[in-house]
Amino acid sequence: MGWLISKYLLTAAVVVIVSEVAKRSDKLGGFLAALPLVTFLALIWLYVDKQPQAKIANHAWYTFWYVVPTLPMFLAFPWLLARIGFWPSMLASAVITFVCFGLFAVVLRPFGIHLLP
Repeated sequence: MGWLISKYLLTAAVVVIVSEVAKRSDKLGGFLAALPLVTFLALIWLYVDKQPQAKIANHAWYTFWYVVPTLPMFLAFPWLLARIGFWPSMLASAVITFVCFGLFAVVLRPFGIHLLP
């Protein structure tokens, strides 16, 4: 149980540190947020928890494919924020991401990459 709590605290600390840095520097905060810190931690936790190498490799593989359709949201959000406010922009960004993910999954399926069950 202590190990699980430690994992939660360290992972949460990464998010808090990124948000605190972003308060002081937009560029540095964005840079840190763009780093795959959570993915690195997830890979470390999988390794430490003695998961098979195939499981760890699959996590990295699918993370790549799941990140790609989120990228339009990062362009849409700042544009929307100035026009419709924070919460509507968050909702619209979530919808944009959902739609992009669905379209991306359909496009990749013929190439043997199955993102949806």
